[in-house]
Amino acid sequence: MTFFKWCAVAVATVMVAAGMATAGETLDAVKAKGFVQVGVNGGLFGFGMPDEKGVWKGLDVDTGRAIAAAVFDDAKKVKFIPLTAVQRFTALQSGEIDVLCRNATQTLNRDTALGLDFVQVNYYDGQGFLVPKKLGIKSAKELGGATICVLPGTTTEMNAADFFRSNDMKWKPVVIEQTAELNKAFFAGRCDCLTSDASQLAGNRAVAPNPKDYAILPEIISKEPLAPAVRHGDDQWKDIVNYSVLAMINAEELGITSKNLDEMLKSKDPKVQRFLGVTPGNGKALGLDEKFAYNIVKQVGNYGEVFERNVGINTPLGIERGLNALWTDGGLMYSPPFK
Repeated sequence: MTFFKWCAVAVATVMVAAGMATAGETLDAVKAKGFVQVGVNGGLFGFGMPDEKGVWKGLDVDTGRAIAAAVFDDAKKVKFIPLTAVQRFTALQSGEIDVLCRNATQTLNRDTALGLDFVQVNYYDGQGFLVPKKLGIKSAKELGGATICVLPGTTTEMNAADFFRSNDMKWKPVVIEQTAELNKAFFAGRCDCLTSDASQLAGNRAVAPNPKDYAILPEIISKEPLAPAVRHGDDQWKDIVNYSVLAMINAEELGITSKNLDEMLKSKDPKVQRFLGVTPGNGKALGLDEKFAYNIVKQVGNYGEVFERNVGINTPLGIERGLNALWTDGGLMYSPPFK
């Protein structure tokens, strides 16, 4: 072996050893604490917000509970940390939280420069505009010169600036960091329009003094794939978070719900047997109990159940599945095989 080859092998060995040393670091820390710390919105109805009794509810909240169910076999072993859009990524980078489930858009810059890893998208969205009906505005292209309420530290600011510039329109941004305060400003009439992800606008409208007084304009001006995020460098934790989200999607694909789950344990379908841990292997590969997916569906539900419970057509938000339908129904939700 030449000296240069020896050096190459030595460097590779050190890199592998370093990787082994950090693998599972987050999982070990989470187990030592006894709960998963999840960064959430805190003020967005349907996605992350405590109810009048202080019980956390929302699609992102349930995603956090699914991770806890996978790790501890107990969806209640979770602590929710409300974060503003400005705080959220710093909290993840610093280790204040273990995972961010806060309607965060995956972008190239965030995936690289911020040292984050995004997992499976749990909500496909796009930016829109919310206006009072009394203004008589029917299109976003009628917003020239309008005062627009917008959150800082979000893709929303850049998208809005791009939209108005590309349409040769002027606008006056009103930037407020706290979601609750931004909503108050809009509903108090400080802004002509509120811009954000369409799902967030639906959540904001649902808690308005008079929801029927507001309309979401038809234009969607961006792609906003919203996904949980973890820190770079711990592949095992990324896999656990990723497959916790995918477990809910795959359960819906397989027709497994929280209600028929125990009956499905008797299924002779090999895909169902592997998914529910009747046939072992998946849990071990992730460093989890073989029934991790069973526990997620039993305690939280499949993706369809989570969607309909929090933001679906029969909730105050009234959101149709659309892009968030299964791929078999014309949507984008699709899970790789659990095998």
